[in-house]
Amino acid sequence: MQTRAIYTGSFDPLTNGHMNIITRAARLYDELTVGIISNPSKVPQFPIEEREIMIAEALRCLPNVRVDHFSGLLADFVNRNGFNVVVRGLRGGSDFEYELQMAQMNARLFDERVETVFLMTDPQYSFISSSVVKEVHALGGSIDGLVPEAILQRMNEARENK
Repeated sequence: MQTRAIYTGSFDPLTNGHMNIITRAARLYDELTVGIISNPSKVPQFPIEEREIMIAEALRCLPNVRVDHFSGLLADFVNRNGFNVVVRGLRGGSDFEYELQMAQMNARLFDERVETVFLMTDPQYSFISSSVVKEVHALGGSIDGLVPEAILQRMNEARENK
């Protein structure tokens, strides 16, 4: 059976912590989709379509990875698109409690063949979050090494054009 995995998030912006999870998951599964969730409770720095382009550019070196976006329930998107693995990244213990609760709820909504798999990010990225990266960048701090180069370029361009 072919394994079709999805790794989801708002990815605003995609960080090197996300890249760590994506790269490792791409080695584990036949196909990996990076699914950008439209979260109505967040005001994104970049529109979802632009994030999709930016992320695809950052991931072009991974041939079995594609990028898509969606809104609504993750379980609906997973079931509709035939994924059989949902990958979730963990930075630490506090992430686990939240992710476990979400995984257990989703297990009730997923088709029976879907598993949730947790991957711990490399410790060098455990402090990185998209919100902290955005804040540091907006205040003029350096985020070199925290986001892929393609993402950093777009963020710098957006800051300069404000």
